[in-house]
Amino acid sequence: MPPTTPLTGAELDQALSALPGWTVTDGLLSASFTADRAALPGLYTAVAAAEDAADHHAVVRILYTTIGFGLNTHDAGGAITAKDTTMAARISELAAAHHARPAG
Repeated sequence: MPPTTPLTGAELDQALSALPGWTVTDGLLSASFTADRAALPGLYTAVAAAEDAADHHAVVRILYTTIGFGLNTHDAGGAITAKDTTMAARISELAAAHHARPAG
């Protein structure tokens, strides 16, 4: 399991370069994806299973054809850690597998 040490600014910048569509917004590692409305429940179910397996959960917002995720690590005082970047990469993989594309 990735460490819960907060990422430095340089580490976070490096991680973001490998996470297209992800940004830091209000202290959360965040991204939104769009998909056909019928695909969103399957994507959410797949992400929820991945979150449970990693014991690391995102803030999730669903609005019509958009699903958004926000990650930080409570065990690190709400900082962004490698746990978050690892989960963000997994969410991006699952989004692609469910034909979702980065919003915006």
